[in-house]
Amino acid sequence: MLDKVLKETEEKMLKSLQSVKKDFASLRTGKASPSLLDSVKVDYHGTILPLNQLASISAPEPRLLVIQAWDKGVVGEISKGIQKADLGLNPQVEGNIIRLPIPPLNEERRKELVKHCRKLSEEGKVAVRNIRREANEALKKAEKDRQIPEDDLKKGTDKIQKLTDKYIALVDEDMGSKEKEVMEV
Repeated sequence: MLDKVLKETEEKMLKSLQSVKKDFASLRTGKASPSLLDSVKVDYHGTILPLNQLASISAPEPRLLVIQAWDKGVVGEISKGIQKADLGLNPQVEGNIIRLPIPPLNEERRKELVKHCRKLSEEGKVAVRNIRREANEALKKAEKDRQIPEDDLKKGTDKIQKLTDKYIALVDEDMGSKEKEVMEV
């Protein structure tokens, strides 16, 4: 019972960490990254699809994304999708290729992005703490129902706390590196 709870807890915490990393990846820094366009949805013949299912996205230069549509007829819709996503990017259409220059960020925008990063980081830490609470409650219930002895309850809550500390430190580490990346000129 104890091992099962610990295993499930670690899996959930790992998913929370991955979610935070994904959120950080989609933030626009001064560098071009194909993950910037993860939030872009395109209307393809009446079906809303993610951009990466309609085109290949590459970053040939640090400040440029190139989107190559697989179907030339969808280029206009991809351009509209990028503008609707409100990323502050202006697509330049050339045949079935769209160039997206990534403008450098000004100081004010960098500070806003850092605030947003901190908010995402805090949400991730809250999620990890909620998982800890649920796991501790599951162990207390198991001990109350006499499925595990009191010693296992104590060991379990200690191990869950160590997992919590580990994942919160990992979220903080990712936050620190993202903040450094955003503030880089």
